[in-house]
Amino acid sequence: MSTGKAAKRLGVSVKTLQRWEREGRLIPVARTDSNRRLYTEAQWRAFIGWRQTPECPARIVAYCRVSSAAQKPDLANQHRVLEAFVVARGLANVEFVEDVGSGLNFKRQRFLALMDEIGQRSINTLILAHKDRLTRFGFEWFEHYAKTHGCEILVLNQERLSPEQELVQDLMTIVDGFSSRLYGLRNVRKTLNEALGKHQDNVE
Repeated sequence: MSTGKAAKRLGVSVKTLQRWEREGRLIPVARTDSNRRLYTEAQWRAFIGWRQTPECPARIVAYCRVSSAAQKPDLANQHRVLEAFVVARGLANVEFVEDVGSGLNFKRQRFLALMDEIGQRSINTLILAHKDRLTRFGFEWFEHYAKTHGCEILVLNQERLSPEQELVQDLMTIVDGFSSRLYGLRNVRKTLNEALGKHQDNVE
């Protein structure tokens, strides 16, 4: 692979890769006739300490998520879309993970388990129907995190929204998140008032 591709796979800049060569940390296996550096896949894997053993084989995971239980039909649709993609690609032994929770919630148990497994380099491919199924914000950071831990993220729907559309979607997501929290606070306040009312009646 070229210097640019190797740098991207390692999550560093080309200048950093060149510096590593000068320091003897990562030396290209060959150079082209035009003196361009070349690296191999095996060299990249060895450098990051990637190991695939029978005890801990690399895995392919298809991740589906909806925000609430009321959206379970959409969860089933995501599963069918990803399943059709997997079959079309001829991929075998793909694990399907279904999650219910807000894309703003980074404490989702299945999401955290997924991130832990990527960090352990036990997942080499993560398949999503759309990038916002993983997270509503900061997808680029999570994509970088995955790449630096030997995991490629495949997103089926690569449709890009205009800046205005993205802003509207982000604002709607934020409003929806705070509305849910406000609704929860109202329920807490109602329960508290009822408890205080009963306590007052008992005192009287």
